[in-house]
Amino acid sequence: MRAVVCRKIGDPTEAMSESSAIYVNEEQPRPTLSSSSGTSLRVRVVAASVNFATVLTVEGKYQERPKLPFIPGSDYAGIVIEVGREVTDFNPGDAVCGVVDSNSGTLAEEIVTEVDRTYKVPKGVDLVQAGGLPVAFGTSHVALVHRAHLQVGQVLLVLGAGGGVGTAAVQIGKICGAIVIAAARGQEKAQLLKDLGADYVVDPSDGGLIKSVQAFLKSKNLKGVDVLYDPVGGKLFKDSMKLLKWGAHILIIGFASGEIPSIPANIVLVKNWTVHGLYWGSYLQHKPEVIRESIQELLEMLGKGTLRVNVSHTFSLDQANQAFATIQQRQVMGKVMILPGEKLDDMNSTTTGAISKL
Repeated sequence: MRAVVCRKIGDPTEAMSESSAIYVNEEQPRPTLSSSSGTSLRVRVVAASVNFATVLTVEGKYQERPKLPFIPGSDYAGIVIEVGREVTDFNPGDAVCGVVDSNSGTLAEEIVTEVDRTYKVPKGVDLVQAGGLPVAFGTSHVALVHRAHLQVGQVLLVLGAGGGVGTAAVQIGKICGAIVIAAARGQEKAQLLKDLGADYVVDPSDGGLIKSVQAFLKSKNLKGVDVLYDPVGGKLFKDSMKLLKWGAHILIIGFASGEIPSIPANIVLVKNWTVHGLYWGSYLQHKPEVIRESIQELLEMLGKGTLRVNVSHTFSLDQANQAFATIQQRQVMGKVMILPGEKLDDMNSTTTGAISKL
């Protein structure tokens, strides 16, 4: 089968060649169902998600470092083609999505995974959207609902709102009944976020984040931000601290800016802030039941049309380096997906809302 393979730590955006960090292996061994476990499934991958963490993993900068060589990718959607002897809840032909462990990536034509990390996709749901849901929307859902306990009428500030976790946080915030302020650069992202329900969108690139948000809060007779959702870090985080009210919750999601900020403990004490570190992947080990309940709930919302996964770019396996570059260059509005069943010549690399071929 064909698969994207990382053979060395390096730059995933460089042109694929005999010496590049990633390349397409045309003869990657087909994964086999585990002989020791009867609860595994073989899935034909229709769409595989590329997350910021996927980029960091190839660069050797992520918390988890798979043994080389490895296939990158964590979440996906596809069609079951074979089930283990003990599997009763899934059958060949079922549309599914899920998350794999760090030892078996999803940027491949087929994967083998376990039933406890697999979810049935509701009928009528586009598999490309379903493939982009587990990590991005799962992260935002666990952060906002399970950790910050976001309430109706509270003010939520989402940094990096134009990306995968950001667009998810905006939608989940509105579902929770919050007043959502979204920070993102550019008119295109601003329009998308308004379409997704954001009450106010601010462009932080001109340095006016604080004054702009303060003016909005004053116009609505609001005292400050109750929950800060931050996948960015750096200066944006430092500025946003000035907008938080007493008793606020801070959700640390990641550091896309490359700068890890610090929070003065004395201010946390005086302001009675609660700081949450949110590494979603560790829930798979420590509290898998939270992940399962969360993704099931999100899939129901996706099936009902309550939320949507905005797919801004799709690529083939042969264009994997371009997919990584799109994320690094901050060109994404929502999710970047790789469609392993598609060939380079058949792809439009800037397709929006791509439709899966079953």
